[in-house]
Amino acid sequence: MTTSTAAPDIRVDDLLDEGGSDSMAENVRAGLAAEPKQLPPWCLYDERGSALFDRITELPEYYPTRCERAILNRYAPEIVASTGAEELLELGSGVASKTRALLYAMAGAGTLRRYVPFDVDATVVERSAEELTTLYPGLAVHGVVGDFERHIEDLPEPAGRRLVAFLGGTIGNLGPPERAEMLARLRSLLRPDDRLLLGADLVKDPSVIVAAYDDSRGMTRTFTANALRVLNRELGADFELDAFEPFARWDEAHQRVELGLLARSAQRVRFAGLDGLEVAFAAGEKLLTEISSKFTRARLEHELVEAGFRLERLLSDEDDLFSVSVAVPEEAR
Repeated sequence: MTTSTAAPDIRVDDLLDEGGSDSMAENVRAGLAAEPKQLPPWCLYDERGSALFDRITELPEYYPTRCERAILNRYAPEIVASTGAEELLELGSGVASKTRALLYAMAGAGTLRRYVPFDVDATVVERSAEELTTLYPGLAVHGVVGDFERHIEDLPEPAGRRLVAFLGGTIGNLGPPERAEMLARLRSLLRPDDRLLLGADLVKDPSVIVAAYDDSRGMTRTFTANALRVLNRELGADFELDAFEPFARWDEAHQRVELGLLARSAQRVRFAGLDGLEVAFAAGEKLLTEISSKFTRARLEHELVEAGFRLERLLSDEDDLFSVSVAVPEEAR
């Protein structure tokens, strides 16, 4: 672990410096052996991919970010007043663009003590730490650079009543078993007076959903195809970029969008960085880059209860497209 202190009130722990590359490579190897073949999320989010995704969130078709921000802007003061939160822990924090409403409300209530951003990108953790400590004098920031699978148990001990924010609909990017495991791990972070804020996309007209992931400008298709560039660069793969067609499909049976790439023809791809591993693709075979599950209220509540939470409140935007759940550990009843 590498720890850096940029200022007396900023600390950043980088947990990715020990075995991170090997772990990521093995995740790719395992995904390529799965049925269907799939890639871990980090393949999408290099510097170019992150910039593309930021542009996607600004498109008119892409409602999740806009709706979640509207929910937080509207309800942040109520959330803070009801929880008495003194610390905000944000998983997948980025530059804290959505949770600034929560920080503002906490500062206004006089309870803001510490912000703990957790992200795989050290640059955004450091940037948000510097911006927020300037904006809120006296705020302590303890950033953590890591990934959910390996480092969630290595987060710092709470500095007061903790609000854990897992937003952006990221919970929907996990399959049911992985979701159950993730929610259980989130439960382990909370004490009786702490709360979880969970952002989740709601089931709605599939045409609205698919348009958000297959936009008219083709930006999401470019974002999806960027995964091949990342693999070529990071793992010495020899993907031909034009040999795969990006797709976004609604899976009614599982109530989720599947995003990925279809092989235009039969081909073999070699990965020099995986000991020369060769992977065969049949014509029309898919390589999944992401799933995005959508939830009914009943399904959300069931999964939270199964993980040891009670749904205290479910908030949604005025068009009922997206939700933010406020969940409490069972022991707090």
